[in-house]
Order: sequence, then C-alpha cells, then structure tokens
Amino acid sequence: MKILRLLAGALVAGLGIAHAADPYPAKPIRVLVGFPPGGAVDVVARTLGTALSARLGQPVIVENKPGASTNIAVKSLIDAAPDGYTLMLTANSLASNMALFTPPPFDAEKDVAPVALVGRVPVVIAASAASEYTSLAQLVAAAKAKPGTINYASPGNGSTPHLAVELFASSAGIKLAHIPYKGGAPAITDVLGGQLPLVAVNALEAAPHAKAGKLRVLASMSAKRPALLPDAPTIAESGYPGFEASVWYGVIAPAKTPPDVIAKLAAAVKEALATSEVQTRLTAVGGEVTYGDPQQLGALIHSERLRYEKVVREGNIKAD
Repeated sequence: MKILRLLAGALVAGLGIAHAADPYPAKPIRVLVGFPPGGAVDVVARTLGTALSARLGQPVIVENKPGASTNIAVKSLIDAAPDGYTLMLTANSLASNMALFTPPPFDAEKDVAPVALVGRVPVVIAASAASEYTSLAQLVAAAKAKPGTINYASPGNGSTPHLAVELFASSAGIKLAHIPYKGGAPAITDVLGGQLPLVAVNALEAAPHAKAGKLRVLASMSAKRPALLPDAPTIAESGYPGFEASVWYGVIAPAKTPPDVIAKLAAAVKEALATSEVQTRLTAVGGEVTYGDPQQLGALIHSERLRYEKVVREGNIKAD
C-alpha cells in the first residue's frame, strides 16, 4: 500500500509538472476595453480578438469596462495576474490620464507592459461649410488677431481631440476657446447649426458631413492624409512640419507578464494586422493599421505622457 501511495504521489506530481509546462496560451484570453460596446475601440478590439484567436488557438473574449475615462478598465488590468490571460486594448487616455487626474490613477510606465501598437485614427479640425474659415492659415491669422475669442467644440474635456487642438495651438502660438460636449456627435450638430465655428473630432465622425458638403476639414492632425478624407491637408503640410496628434490604439498587459508571453502576443498581433480582414475592418472605422513592437509602444507611451503633462499643466485642463 505504501508503494502504491508513493507511485500515486509521483504520478500526481508528474501531472502537475506537465500542467505547469503547458505552452501559452492554454485557456481563453480576456481583452478589456474601457468603452461601451459598439464604439471604435470596441470594434477594433473585437476584430483583432477574432484574428488573434485563430492564431493563438484559444478564444479571445472582449470584456467592456467603461467608466472614469477608461481608468476602471486600466485598474482591472493592473490587478489581474501577469500571466498573459488578461490584456487591454487601450488608447491615448493611458498616457493623458496620468496628468488629467490628481492623484494619478496609475503609472503606465510601471504598472503595465506594452505588447503592440495596433493603429491610429486621425483627428481633424473642421468648420461648418458656411463658416468664414476656409483654411488653417486663415484660422491661425484670425486667432492671432483676436486671442481666445474663437470657439471650438470637442467630445469633452481631456478628450484626445481636445488635447490635440491644444497641442497645435501651443505650436502655432495661438489661443482658442474650448467648448466641451458629451461626445463628438452633439459637438458636430452645434457646429453644423452655426452655434460654434469649429469642431475637433476623429476623422470617422467628420467624414460623412465633409463628403456631404456640410463640414469643411481645415486640417488633419495625422502624419499623413486620412484615407477617409484624402483631400484634407495635414497640419504638417499646412506649415507645421513634424506635427502629429492622432488617436492611437495599443495592446497592453499587466506589469511583470513574462517576456516570452509578451513576445508571442506581439508576433500574433503583427500577423493579425497583416490580414486583409483586419485591415479592411479597421479602415472602415477610420483607422490606419500601424504595427509597433513592445519597445515602440513603450516609447510612444513615454513620449505621449510627457507631451500631455505639458499641455495639461499649461492649459490647466481637467477631465470631465
């Protein structure tokens, strides 16, 4: 009996070792999203999740955790086990929220591990077709003549379009008056109605109105012209070389996730982004596929953190 017990114990121990050595991934993977279902980030996460599932051989489940400007989702990620089974599709708020909230809700350079940059969505500044502003140069000249008197709408305080315009205003040496809204749609509605002259939103929201001749896109804040708005000049083309301020998306994991797991996930993301299905779906929501490895995403988070800290401090910007 003693020998049988020893053999049984050895068998159990052997099974435990075999289980511990199971290759990653050995179970479903969660991808957190800090926004409600149906938005652009959610669509990107689900599209990417389907492609990753095919490559990793496990279900990839998107879990929406909206609220607190994505801080709820980020904190859920940080609290998760660093084993590669909980990820998050994040955006600019990961970098900007450290400056917008006091005290900072987390430290994105210590509390999370970058996995891969996924893509970007251009931010545009547009005027009503009936507005007096027909070019960015004209807007800048008017703003210099009457500082702080020209209003522009955005989807909200601390939103990426808001911060993008403030970054540009600082570069151009002008001051505009910000009017925050609860989302891009109501902001556009009031600009079309003539209540305000300008709006800053992502290219996807502006494109239908621009194509209908109701909005005039003065400039795109992306590095290149948006595929949805090929006639819209970039800020760089308009006399400010090197300027870029887009919405960006990236996959992150909890800090201390093993390097080999990060490497496997990054390789799977890169493969997924190369497929026509993912590229077509991301383009449909206004995105531009832009892969970046863990080091590149980490460098972007660092540079964006510093840039947002400066504009938030100088503009005394607070989150909604």
